[in-house]
Amino acid sequence: MGSPDKKRDASFEESRSVGPVGALVIPPSLVALSPNELARIGRKATLKIDLLVMPALIIMYILNFLDRQNIAAAKLAALTTDLKLTAVQYQSCISLLFVGYILVGKISRPATYICAAVALWGVISAATGAVQSFTGLLLCRFFLGFVEAIFFPGALYYLSMFYNRKQYTFRVALLYSGSQLGNAFGGLLAVGILKANGAHGIEGWRWLFIVEGAATVGIAFLLMFVLPNSVATVTGLSAIECDWLARNFESDQGQRDDKDELSGWQAFKMAATDPKTYLLMGTLHMTYVAAAVTSFFPSVVSTLGYSRNITYVLTAPPSVSLIFMACGKLTPGSRYLLCVVIMIASSIHSDRTQERYWHIVVPLVFTTIANIIAISTLNTAARYVSMMLMPGSFYGATVVILSWVSGSLTQPAVKRAAGIAFINAVSNTPNIWTPYLYTNPPRYVDAFSVNLAASVLAILFATATMVYLKRQNARLDRGLDLRASAPTEQQQAAGFRYII
Repeated sequence: MGSPDKKRDASFEESRSVGPVGALVIPPSLVALSPNELARIGRKATLKIDLLVMPALIIMYILNFLDRQNIAAAKLAALTTDLKLTAVQYQSCISLLFVGYILVGKISRPATYICAAVALWGVISAATGAVQSFTGLLLCRFFLGFVEAIFFPGALYYLSMFYNRKQYTFRVALLYSGSQLGNAFGGLLAVGILKANGAHGIEGWRWLFIVEGAATVGIAFLLMFVLPNSVATVTGLSAIECDWLARNFESDQGQRDDKDELSGWQAFKMAATDPKTYLLMGTLHMTYVAAAVTSFFPSVVSTLGYSRNITYVLTAPPSVSLIFMACGKLTPGSRYLLCVVIMIASSIHSDRTQERYWHIVVPLVFTTIANIIAISTLNTAARYVSMMLMPGSFYGATVVILSWVSGSLTQPAVKRAAGIAFINAVSNTPNIWTPYLYTNPPRYVDAFSVNLAASVLAILFATATMVYLKRQNARLDRGLDLRASAPTEQQQAAGFRYII
């Protein structure tokens, strides 16, 4: 189970307690090893972490998106008719999810806490199948967002416990692929579940919430017995592999983690007074404005004039559809599966080159182009191409932005955790108000105009961030004081520099 093995944890901490607090200490088990031996141990330890942590987080993120986005599929399956919802009431139910989503930030005991939150949101999602009114649906969506708020910032911080900055972007892309796989197959899963319409006198859209919510609860309890809460409690790792993982993270950060060095409030104040927080927040915030269209993809795709089931399929067909569409034939293809490929390819290249800025800006240029197409024409093939481009471009940028956030918010560890939570909370606020833009189909001029402006602003914020970090690195090179935004003394002594 993810709960700590106290003896092993204490032994691990004792072996790392030599020297000043936060100072880097090479574990005795690693001192005499050659570079080849260290590399071999590192590959083995990283693979074990990958096989243990990544599948579990990806599965939970798939469940996160299924339970969050199933309201869009339910709308096409008569949810709004059965509950007599107006367009504004439906949009309010989408936005209220994210009011809860931004209210919760800091977590402790990450693995156990995250799994418990997944189980709880599964219960709430399943309960949505029993609502009888707008008020009931609104309350379920609010509490679903409140509980789901634990997951994503918690997962980002959780990954940063096991991977350094050279490894992190690829793992964030793998994590984010869960959301895209949820999007890709959510519509197809909905088709299958909605066939139960009328079974036991229950409408199909109710079965959608019940089945997906119940599956979430069961899987969450299983994963609670799998995920570790720290490097020291990873099942199957030897002591030397634990030492290597800790050293791998610390040598990159230039300092050991010490969660007790600051209170939560002190950590938040440090994050809130760091200019990097707001530059990175602006970049992610504007990207999320453009990305809010994903909550409405089934409705937007429905304006192409196809039946309900074909609409569900068109939200997740094979990426080869672009080839067929170039020949003038619209076939099932997958913007979301294409999105996964783009995210992973971009993240691997970003980690390999240790470059962030262009891996953010280039995808956002394609987001801009996609929104120009969406505004400019009602041609079916052209609009579908724009919708194919959108997820791959703005999510391709997002995974690199998230890595930039984690890698640029320097130590102490609790400051990094507070900063990640703060940026994610504020950056999710567009999901409260953007649902009200998706009116006046089929053109959705207001929505796509705002998305276009947001994608341009995201590029400008990323550029400002790049310029600021370059200047900070130059000041570090000259040994100048960086004041509130500075890395710690231990990090500066170890030669820490921001990745640009």
